[in-house]
Amino acid sequence: MAVPMPTGKSAQSGFAYLYVLMLIALIGLGLAAAGALWRTDAQRARETELLFVGDQYRQAIRSYYELDPAQPRLPQNLNDLLEDTRRPGIVRHLRRAYRDPLTGGEFALIHEPDTQGIVGVHSSATGRPFKAAGFEPENAGFSGAARYDEWRFVFIAPVKQVAQKALPASGETDE
Repeated sequence: MAVPMPTGKSAQSGFAYLYVLMLIALIGLGLAAAGALWRTDAQRARETELLFVGDQYRQAIRSYYELDPAQPRLPQNLNDLLEDTRRPGIVRHLRRAYRDPLTGGEFALIHEPDTQGIVGVHSSATGRPFKAAGFEPENAGFSGAARYDEWRFVFIAPVKQVAQKALPASGETDE
């Protein structure tokens, strides 16, 4: 039985306060763990979106390049993908200019020194990706990348093959 204090309160009344403090601390720890899981889940969702959007840019560059097989060329800027005016009607290779899901800004463009135009895009985010393996074949090079800016969505133009003239076998003459 609790002994009453001179103030009229029981000596055990402080324990209820400690229990409430411990309960608040446990709830705080649970919320912190839930926040970390939510942040990880959100980051994975942004990675998935980056893979989708990067592939959209790669396909748009391919579509632009292949539109005129007689004179294939690469886009000079992203606006060329949005409104290609090389034909009588406007051709749209990309529905809209997507933003980088990791930074919220524009994608960095990839220009190859020996080509005239854009060959791809990449994110400028420097964070460490969660996904390290199990990519689609066109993204197989992303395996083991240490940073997001190493994920490069590049269209590789087919190599033009030069037909070689058949040389006569040794000892044969063209007579």
